Amino acid sequence: MEDTKIYNSNEFQNEYVSNVVKEVADILEDRGYNPVNQIVGYLMSGDPGYISSHKEARSKITTFERTKILEILVEEFLKDK
Repeated sequence: MEDTKIYNSNEFQNEYVSNVVKEVADILEDRGYNPVNQIVGYLMSGDPGYISSHKEARSKITTFERTKILEILVEEFLKDK
């Protein structure tokens, strides 16, 4: 028998949020927007109008709390430090 594996559900959620933000960035870029400017605008202001509704990008990113997205982005940035 194999040892029991313990999974941290927080890690799965963080990975999911990270993937959604990357997907939204790709959608914004496809529409001709600067994804960094648009996502920062949304995160700073809370105005979902910064995110295009194309391919449901707006509904995807607004599923999560903005503070959770910021937390994950900072964690990823500092991960290599």
